[in-house]
Amino acid sequence: MAGPGGGSSDVQWCFSQVKGAMDDDVAEADIISTVEFNHSGELLATGDKGGRVVIFQQEPESKNQPQCRGEYNVYSTFQSHEPEFDYLKSLEIEEKINKIRWLPQKNAAQFLLSTNDKTIKLWKISERDKRPEGYNLKEEDGRYRDPNTVTTLRVPVFRPMDLMVEASPRRVFANAHTYHINSISVNSDHETYLSADDLRINLWHLEITDRSFNIVDIKPANMEELTEVITAAEFHPYQCNTFVYSSSKGTIRLCDMRASALCDTHAKMFEEPEDPNNRSFFSEIISSISDVKFSHSGRYMMTRDYLSVKIWDLNMETRPVETYQVHEYLRSKLCSLYENDCIFDKFECCWNGNDSVVMTGSYNNFFRMFDRGYRHDVTFEASRENSKPRSVLKPRKVSTGGKRKKDEISVDSLDFNKKILHTAWHPLDNIIAVATTNNLYIFQDKVN
Repeated sequence: MAGPGGGSSDVQWCFSQVKGAMDDDVAEADIISTVEFNHSGELLATGDKGGRVVIFQQEPESKNQPQCRGEYNVYSTFQSHEPEFDYLKSLEIEEKINKIRWLPQKNAAQFLLSTNDKTIKLWKISERDKRPEGYNLKEEDGRYRDPNTVTTLRVPVFRPMDLMVEASPRRVFANAHTYHINSISVNSDHETYLSADDLRINLWHLEITDRSFNIVDIKPANMEELTEVITAAEFHPYQCNTFVYSSSKGTIRLCDMRASALCDTHAKMFEEPEDPNNRSFFSEIISSISDVKFSHSGRYMMTRDYLSVKIWDLNMETRPVETYQVHEYLRSKLCSLYENDCIFDKFECCWNGNDSVVMTGSYNNFFRMFDRGYRHDVTFEASRENSKPRSVLKPRKVSTGGKRKKDEISVDSLDFNKKILHTAWHPLDNIIAVATTNNLYIFQDKVN
């Protein structure tokens, strides 16, 4: 697999860490629902169904073992969202964190956006290692003194203390979405961001919480005429006027905010004509796009549907320039996947640091990597059996019929309850984070 630093296709991936309880009895609240590295890769945030955000920090490299890159340890944990109740609609609003997005760092503090189905919050994560002492009107335990007892004035001083990491909500962006929020994306101007739900996309200013601008609205006048919904949306990495959104019909629309205030008319529409040979009852369901991501270069975008990953050149709308089959062997199993609702699973995808490799998840805790330059692909498994420190990951193969080789796994014995929906790639290094149900696996390339 090619790495962020070069085009070598012989990167050996090895196990680094696993986070979370390893018992089989998983609490619903502990299921990981999003994973995101910050812009430097030093911090890694996860959100879960219990509304919590856990941030891991990469330890500095050890001088004694320069070949061992720093491990990720818990830096801060906080409750981002609580369950709420919409009394008007008699609906419970889950606390589950749908997305986390980091803001570029401007000072010593870090900022991130987290969202559940309805409310987006801006969190400040800051460190404190000094505390003020020697107040004139306050005792050390915080009680106020009678001013009449103060006979001398002293200058308060800062004293060292144990490091404290504080997470505080700086902004709450609420009441702007009728439907469930599926995406948030920070603009390259670092001042605005978008939030998308099933039918609308809103543009927010990071400093203004009481209003947002509706920039896409696909809600029909008569809801019975509804034929598609928005599934994901993202801003271009450096053109602040450009964003894309994908739909449940398998189309991706690119919009230019310079053209009009309401971007209902797209500038470009990317759609691949359907192969009539593959037409089936499930065609519409499996063509729904679950994730869209711009490449770091801004030249390409990647989309993930149920069976494949597609790479699109922004200059060519008619078809993708690359298509990678993630688990084509499941095409014959679509009927049973429909019956157990797995066909509606929303898999995410991610790019490596230099856009040469893409990664996405599959079932049986498998995840797939596709090397774009070498047209080479590999399947790995995130499992407890392979969780010995520095143990090299062995590629896995799925046998689709006929005689099964010794190290292959039969398509009939895949566990569809074990799935990797959320993955993230360090922006600068060959370090990846892969979320199984309630565990976060971290892998890195083997440094000789």
